[in-house]
Amino acid sequence: MSMSVAGETRHVDEEDSQFPAYGPIEAGLGYLLFYVLVDRVTPAIVTVFSDTVLGLSPSFVRFGLATALWFVLVVTATDQVRRQLAALGVGTYDEYQLRVWSRVTPSSLRTAGYLLALITGTAVAVITIDRAVEALLSLIPVVATVDLVAFDLVELFVMVVFFFSYSVAAHSLDRLVIGGIRTLTSK
Repeated sequence: MSMSVAGETRHVDEEDSQFPAYGPIEAGLGYLLFYVLVDRVTPAIVTVFSDTVLGLSPSFVRFGLATALWFVLVVTATDQVRRQLAALGVGTYDEYQLRVWSRVTPSSLRTAGYLLALITGTAVAVITIDRAVEALLSLIPVVATVDLVAFDLVELFVMVVFFFSYSVAAHSLDRLVIGGIRTLTSK
């Protein structure tokens, strides 16, 4: 089925209009990761921005980080509410994603792929999380002082691998759980 949105035609699959919409587990895990990372890097950020770089008060820096946490939470929750309401037919939600794996048929092959991606992504994320956090901690002074030579590219690669694998695992878990809920409620 195609719909006209703001003068443009977009394609809406049957899968897109089902409730619950995909995304709440992935968004929740993404926010959880953001919260944990902010919690772990707060002392380093406070030290860098209050003592060395800008001379800001530590309470002001902590307030800024807490504000960022609340802002991201509100934006994430609002986005998920809009997505779920659009799945119910209330309002619209334009999702611009590359959908390759979700179109694989039969569904048992797709489910096996998501399960394999979940296991692999989780394993790689668990293995790389400590080095990724250390890389992020070492990146804070580099960004604050704009001394890019001081940063190790291997640490940057490990951090990118961690974020990618965490994203793959969260996406796969979301697709498996929401797909399972859809299957159970459709019968």
